Amino acid sequence: MSHVTVIGAGLAGSECAWQLAQRGIEVTLREMKPVKTTPAHTTEYYAELCCSNSLRSDQLENAVGLLKEELRRLDSLIIRCADATRIPAGGALAVDRHGFARMVTEQIQNHPNITVVPGEVTEIPEGEVVVASGPLTSDALADKLADLFGGDTTLHFYDAAAPLVAFDSVDMSSAYFASRYDKGTPDYVNCPMTEDEYRAFWTELISAQEAEVHGFDDGGVFEGCMPVEVMARRGEDTLRFGPLKPKGLPDPKTGRDPYAVVQLRKDNAEGTIYNLVGFQTHLKWPEQKRVFSMIPALREARFLRYGVMHRNTYLDSPRLLDRYYRLRSDQRISFAGQMTGVEGYVESCASGFLVGVETARRLLGKPPVDFPQETAIGALGLYVSGGSVGDFQPMNINFGIIPPLGYRVKGKRNKNAELSRRSLEIIEKIKEEVLSR
Repeated sequence: MSHVTVIGAGLAGSECAWQLAQRGIEVTLREMKPVKTTPAHTTEYYAELCCSNSLRSDQLENAVGLLKEELRRLDSLIIRCADATRIPAGGALAVDRHGFARMVTEQIQNHPNITVVPGEVTEIPEGEVVVASGPLTSDALADKLADLFGGDTTLHFYDAAAPLVAFDSVDMSSAYFASRYDKGTPDYVNCPMTEDEYRAFWTELISAQEAEVHGFDDGGVFEGCMPVEVMARRGEDTLRFGPLKPKGLPDPKTGRDPYAVVQLRKDNAEGTIYNLVGFQTHLKWPEQKRVFSMIPALREARFLRYGVMHRNTYLDSPRLLDRYYRLRSDQRISFAGQMTGVEGYVESCASGFLVGVETARRLLGKPPVDFPQETAIGALGLYVSGGSVGDFQPMNINFGIIPPLGYRVKGKRNKNAELSRRSLEIIEKIKEEVLSR
């Protein structure tokens, strides 16, 4: 039986290990938890969601919705567990954070072809290896990777997580339930602000004390996880056209859209914990309590977790990796997850899925699937490995990296839906080949 060592049991590593094991490959999964953890990890579970509990849109007019549907049809472990532990979030796929990670962990630990070895990896093992150690790769392993690449060829950006509050501490006399952006069911708690309340909040937010993060500057932040205070410094109305946009969220007390709205999304199935949507932050914890409590509905809020920021590491992938996420200079070594420059939970899962499928096929003597660029899975792999990329930056899946239709479709949503239809037709044609054991 062929054997592969997978380093890291995050979203990408768990998905990769599962896809390999499902195809009869013997997998040793190396995971440093619970022996060693990072500041962003709080549980012993695999596939722990360190930031939001949302896997973003589940609509096919959205590229991440398409990516999820492709993975769903191709038997992704991560998406199956997410669907099984989903909680109401309008048009998004949000999960019970701990229930999701616990289910992934149980599936991995109970698979007969997967052996989990806890503890930190400080050397690159012999044989076939998939490095999915994540953006929080330990210093010892990061040093070994730098040696492998012939120097420091890693890049860095900063990521942040939003605070969590207890639902029973939210003043619902100042808040109301409604959907996000007027899509789906009314699953979000909306905390309205008047113009005076918003301006006072904004003034305090932009001048609040930040926690010290070594090497941090505003230019090193990934746009998709922009700390709320960094976003606020771009202008007084930036938040009102971003995460605090009130459009389509009329206050039932007035029948009109508020000046600004802070939204809260369920973080667990019981609905006892909510997170502040778009409020990633690296303010000092007392400052988070002081400033965020200026939001009327959160004046007495009980914060269960404050926001944190951490440095993420990713590779110069277009130079180092091929379309299978393999190291060009040593093809026994592959990479998966955020360290390749894919940004987002689903994107990390997709990279682990592709590596698992293609590595298994190679070891079993089968030809590669070569997911085409017209699919979201293929487009992401080709973007990451594309030699034409100039200033390589972490990126979420988007329709801009998928080839155009070649014919005109009126309206952006209709065009995106047609791109998704084309992609899923391709997935159905290759589905039997991909799922073959």
